[in-house]
Amino acid sequence: MQRDLTQGNLFGKMMQFAVPYLVACFLQTFYGMADLFITGQFNGAAAVSAVAVGSQVMHMLTVVIVGLAMGTTVCISRSIGAGSQKQAAGYIGNSVVMFAGIAVVLTFILLFSIGGILGILAVPPEALEDARRYLVICFAGVPFIVAYNVISSIFRGMGDTGSPMAFVAIAGLINVGLDYVLIGPMKMGAAGAAFATVSAQAISVMLALLFLVKGNGGVGVTKSDFRPDGQLMSRLAGIGVPVAFQEGLIQVSFLVITAIANSRGVNVAAAVGIVEKIICFLFLVPSSMLSTVSAVAAQNAGAGKHERSRKALWYGITVCVTVGAVVFLVCQFAAEQIVGVFVTDEPEVVRLGGQYLRSYTIDCMIAGIHFCFGGYFSAYGKSLYSFFHNIASIALIRIPGAYLASVLFPATLYPMGLAAPTGSLLSTFICLYLYKRLVAKQEKMFPGF
Repeated sequence: MQRDLTQGNLFGKMMQFAVPYLVACFLQTFYGMADLFITGQFNGAAAVSAVAVGSQVMHMLTVVIVGLAMGTTVCISRSIGAGSQKQAAGYIGNSVVMFAGIAVVLTFILLFSIGGILGILAVPPEALEDARRYLVICFAGVPFIVAYNVISSIFRGMGDTGSPMAFVAIAGLINVGLDYVLIGPMKMGAAGAAFATVSAQAISVMLALLFLVKGNGGVGVTKSDFRPDGQLMSRLAGIGVPVAFQEGLIQVSFLVITAIANSRGVNVAAAVGIVEKIICFLFLVPSSMLSTVSAVAAQNAGAGKHERSRKALWYGITVCVTVGAVVFLVCQFAAEQIVGVFVTDEPEVVRLGGQYLRSYTIDCMIAGIHFCFGGYFSAYGKSLYSFFHNIASIALIRIPGAYLASVLFPATLYPMGLAAPTGSLLSTFICLYLYKRLVAKQEKMFPGF
């Protein structure tokens, strides 16, 4: 259902958009967490490490796709804000065509790259074969992952986050049920976890396609809208590609950190893998606010309501910092208990994971700030801003900081966890500078902006 985000109480509109999106993201992330949790109940550290590494690779792939699809959300949202339903339909059709090609190419590349990926990540020998089976199954299901996230981006562009939430909720229930059957009684281990996840994604896609084809989204799409249009695709890519590169580089930094951890043995590998999965869950609020700020700001920009766009940015930042502070405080007192939920009879994994989680969660208060700036920049076609500040953060702090912490403090993971929030702090300062520069330039060009 199409929703107007340019009128009414702004904070209320943002929450109406953000909450269903947050729930959908939670359920999607819950797939991976359920895989890890259930695997830990029936298997040892090796299988847990395999699922942790494999699901982290899949998370990286998913966020890159979501980043690329940001172009779809922004372009549709701006078209609707400007009152151009026909142009919105053109963006929908060209998004489907463009991402269908991407899905096919990506699937083949990934399937032929599994050996290299596992080698780069320095997966412990005990977990190597399980990780290989996990990735083979998940990579074969890449078309479903692409399709679901592109369809969801189309709905978000129309201001609708409720429909994707419903689709993924049904799939989530199926995923958990399959996890217990395949990992437990059928003893498929990591392969069972992968098969359950891919099956759940396939069901989400079928439900979403059925809803979209029936025209319940509010934008009439015809066959002519699926005709490739170079100008429309260029705009989609112009916004989406920098965001995808940005997200990809962030995930590469996570994978490099995972490789550093894997080189220190299976206990450290399992601890870092579990915490990274927890962090993915904790970062759902910043991620949901990024998409919310992007969609709301884009629709208001299309309607010429730029002050309302700026207010959306600061509302998003306030929400992220507030929630992040609560998360940080909770994790200072309950880090080991949280990690212990994912693994049994592995006290060393729990101890190391608790150290890593305590320091890492500082980032929950900081990362949301530059996430929201990223959404705002994308809404105004400045996705490259986010790309550049993330490059600086990764190259100057995240990776070097994690490596030095691992070398200088081999007995603890606490210093290693500080690399991410320190990198986010640099990103935040860069974003503030770029934001002030952008607003000043726009006010000079368009008085009253």
